[in-house]
Amino acid sequence: MADLPFHDKGDFADADRGFIGKLSPAVIRTADGRVIWDNDSYDFLQGECPDTAHPSLWRQGRLCARQGLYEVTEGVYQVRGLDLSNMTLVEGERGVLVIDPLISVECAAAALKLYRDHRGDRPVTGVLYTHSHADHFGGVRGVTGGGVPILAPAGFMEHAVAENVYAGPAMTRRAVYMYGPALPRSPEGQIGCGLGMTISTGTVSLIPPTLDVTRTGQEETVDGIPLVFQLTPGTEAPAEMNFLLPDRRALCLAENATHNQHNILTLRGAQVRDARLWARYLNEAVSLFADRADVAFASHHWPTWGRDGIVRLLEQQRDMYAYLHDQTLRLLNKGLTGPEIAEVLPMPPGLEEAWHTRGYYGSVSHNVKAVYQRYLGWFDGNPARLWEHPPRESAVRYVECLGGGSAVVQLARRYIREKDLRFAAQLLNHAVFADEGNKEARDLLAEVYTRLGHGAENATWRNFYLMGALELSEGIVPATVDATSPDLLTALTVEQVFDSLAIRVDGPRAWNERLSIDWHLTDLGERHRTTLSNGALIHQREPADETADLTLRLTKEQLVGLLSGKGVEGVEREGDTAALQRLVAVLDRPVPDFAIVTA
Repeated sequence: MADLPFHDKGDFADADRGFIGKLSPAVIRTADGRVIWDNDSYDFLQGECPDTAHPSLWRQGRLCARQGLYEVTEGVYQVRGLDLSNMTLVEGERGVLVIDPLISVECAAAALKLYRDHRGDRPVTGVLYTHSHADHFGGVRGVTGGGVPILAPAGFMEHAVAENVYAGPAMTRRAVYMYGPALPRSPEGQIGCGLGMTISTGTVSLIPPTLDVTRTGQEETVDGIPLVFQLTPGTEAPAEMNFLLPDRRALCLAENATHNQHNILTLRGAQVRDARLWARYLNEAVSLFADRADVAFASHHWPTWGRDGIVRLLEQQRDMYAYLHDQTLRLLNKGLTGPEIAEVLPMPPGLEEAWHTRGYYGSVSHNVKAVYQRYLGWFDGNPARLWEHPPRESAVRYVECLGGGSAVVQLARRYIREKDLRFAAQLLNHAVFADEGNKEARDLLAEVYTRLGHGAENATWRNFYLMGALELSEGIVPATVDATSPDLLTALTVEQVFDSLAIRVDGPRAWNERLSIDWHLTDLGERHRTTLSNGALIHQREPADETADLTLRLTKEQLVGLLSGKGVEGVEREGDTAALQRLVAVLDRPVPDFAIVTA
């Protein structure tokens, strides 16, 4: 660990600056009484750091656990600590502009109420989504039912919906590991996720934007509030933007520059982000806004005040992503693989010793591998790894070579004694994958994962390790967040509806099926055709006038309902009605709670 400046309390002063009041108790429930947020459960972080936590991560947890309403600058307020993200409120001529209304409707409503308790019952006169991740739009129906301007970066709807549909079930399952909502909030358990504390588990909603930001330099006014935008696509999200409030001299950095190193590839899964572009957009932000801002705030963490502090934050964050990108490319072009680069790449001292570049959420280790993946993919060029057995089959063979499950456990114990927990975990993982009923191996692997978690500076690594230990000892913990809310399903484009259907086709079961269905969407005036051919569902818009096996006339809402398995009335059918039944018969269902550490 670097010689970190624990004596420097500047972040604590900044995190407390502008405090007005807090929610007490900081517990938020659904209408039926289910707890979806409990920030008071992190009160233990006010104590001294125990042996079960990395001191640097404990410090970050203490900062992120601060909760309440804060004044950023005149007319600009943030509610922090009532969800993973922050909700920012800018006072206008008639009401208030809400920026990033959290994940859950219930949390957003509580945040708005806290603001109104201290600032008056101002109406919501606009909403702004900084980017396309659910923790920045999911609570929107907690602050408005619509009928107000809603601003978002170009491409927002496509990416907001696609991420939660195409690989949504797998990403939601892995998010259980990444955020650790099932772990006890304690010095031995979950102490945050680096970017905040955890994700709320309430109702996710979405109201489509009414105004797209399509270019850097675009200016808009909402409720008398002038806004100047910088588009930053391909950085922390595929659709993202920073913006300046020029009359308040306040700069919003969305999630592009926060008080930690972010992910180039998040551990829950996503498309690999472009660290090169990320650095360039941060550099552009310095040029565009540094002389026009006295405070910079973001969708997570606490603000930074003063021009020098803003420039330092932006330039160090810029240098971090540029360095990770460029040095990974340098070393991969010398023949090193991703894991090899991750072991040998040192960060510059000036970045290693800065708190806001520490790897609490992303890490040098997995970000380097992500950059490698972006350019060279999963294969490292070694033919031995071109056609390896899958994990279980490999594990069975390794365990056999090592003399059986008991022998592997004994070898692992030796490596534990030698404090090589990383290799002990590899050995025990083979033992468990070869025989998931091997209780001795499971218990010992849970112990190793726990120790690795307690030593991790990265919060998401800690949560992954501790969730792995929990699954080994108690079984699978199901996800509690349903990302496929009615609003998200309604927001799917017609093409995305058929894409989501195509990825559910069980290919081998559909090999010998050949059928076509025309879908006439009466409310949109569109005609679409799906053809099942060789196990693939092919979509075509406005097809040639060939006769399909079945023609359906329906609205888009009826289409979504029909393909969601709901009873739908009023659909006109012409042709072979059995064609739809044959298509439904070859559809597969995702497994939302698949095993991760045992198979």
